[in-house]
Amino acid sequence: MAGLAPRAARSAHGRAAPRRRLALLGTGTVGTAFVERYQQLQARGLELPQVAWLANSRSVQACSDGLLPALDRARAAPRREVVLQGWAEAEALHAGDILVDATASERVADWHPEWLARGVSVVTANKLGHGSLLARSQAIVDAQCETGARYGDSATVGAGLPLLGSLRALVAGGDRIHAVEGVLSGSLAWLFDRHDGSVPFSHLVREAAAAGYTEPDPRIDLSGEDVRRKLLILARAAGLALEASQVQVQSLLPDALARAPAAEVEALLGLLDGPLEERLGSAREAGGSLRYVGRFDAGGASVGLRVLPAGHQLGAGGGTDNRVAVTSDRYPRQPLVIQGPGAGAAVTAAALLDDVLRIGAA
Repeated sequence: MAGLAPRAARSAHGRAAPRRRLALLGTGTVGTAFVERYQQLQARGLELPQVAWLANSRSVQACSDGLLPALDRARAAPRREVVLQGWAEAEALHAGDILVDATASERVADWHPEWLARGVSVVTANKLGHGSLLARSQAIVDAQCETGARYGDSATVGAGLPLLGSLRALVAGGDRIHAVEGVLSGSLAWLFDRHDGSVPFSHLVREAAAAGYTEPDPRIDLSGEDVRRKLLILARAAGLALEASQVQVQSLLPDALARAPAAEVEALLGLLDGPLEERLGSAREAGGSLRYVGRFDAGGASVGLRVLPAGHQLGAGGGTDNRVAVTSDRYPRQPLVIQGPGAGAAVTAAALLDDVLRIGAA
């Protein structure tokens, strides 16, 4: 096999198997970065599956005249409701194709098991597949087993760090995972790395949002929901059938900000400043630093703001770095620590394309 050219597979009647195609859902920050990365790899001579069409919540576009014109049309389309079946009809996708989900949509995540059951591989930055309903996560695993379709989700935790793959490899090799804890949110890592009292915390939130580090609604990060989803993905990869309700979450949001309509969030971000200034002062008095940490072990699972003592293994790193420690039979005293950039559209898009390349080469 040369590059990503499909094998010379043939049906029982001797006809060549259809060429593997690619479809992209989502044309926001991550979807746009995916298109840019795709074109960069093409320019370097890598043979990639052809993008047959792309879609967002307003439009479905064929890419017969090129990827950039289709992206421009999709982004310029008027807002309207698009029937999801337009993305998912059997004639649009066939076994061997790859569907890239660059959305954060629950509705799209509901289709992941269906696509896999058709033999369509799914590559996703959408955390809701394995990071929300346990039944949906199990359906994804079952569908893969039935058809052999692949599920590439390395972009959902750590933006492509060798984290999920390492955890699954340990389990597949017979290791028992005792605990996983980490700074799992690149946006919250950046915020608490910068939070030194020199500017209000709300100012840092606005900076992080403008840089594309937070979810479109930063309350998803600040509520701990994004970290809960990532912790669930890791726990399930470690073989723990954890329900979302079993994760104790400490939100950073005051009630008024948590309940506010989306249009009022910007004006209410200042409500964060007083409480987090107090937490910073307490951490400094204790000689430690603030980090937002997720953890699961035999005693349960939790997500929240912690004061880490000087020299703690999760306190190192800076910027948007994720830092995750895995304790297991193989690493009982000194945990396996994986660290690297965990936020940003560019690294997320690279992780998506890494999974596309792996699936295409299989």
